[in-house]
Amino acid sequence: MPDEPIIDLQSDHYFMGEALRQARRARECEEVPVGAVVMREGRIIARAFNQVELLKDATAHAEMLALTQAEEAVGDWRLTDCTLYVTKEPCPMCAGAIIHVRLARIVYGAGDPKGGAAGGALNLLQLPSLNHRCEITSGVREAECRSLLQSFFAEQRERAKSEGPTTGFAE
Repeated sequence: MPDEPIIDLQSDHYFMGEALRQARRARECEEVPVGAVVMREGRIIARAFNQVELLKDATAHAEMLALTQAEEAVGDWRLTDCTLYVTKEPCPMCAGAIIHVRLARIVYGAGDPKGGAAGGALNLLQLPSLNHRCEITSGVREAECRSLLQSFFAEQRERAKSEGPTTGFAE
């Protein structure tokens, strides 16, 4: 079908690598290591990593920050021709924002069966009753994304054992 978008799995691998680079930056800042990039017409127009602790802002997830940057780059709140690459399946808050900006596609690495809103715990991105549905590609560079998260939380648990009170990070 000529009208179907062509998904280039090689570019998915590349752009997820850029999201992983952002996730590593988050980890260096002792943030939950999630990174995101927004791609439009083959170019990255936004890059972000989790900054919840840094900004003392519960909404400062990598996806939210990247979407805001992308809106600025495009000059509109609608991101209908953009793809979001994120290392972890988006939460319900981020999925809501993805729907509102009318993102064409999301590609994520590690799934989140407990809290993911792109097919893990629920799928807000393709809810038939909403005015927009987003194409989803999951599992891109999943092992790398998952490993980064697992090692971060293992370190947090070790630190909590040696320091006493909890750090506030949940897995």
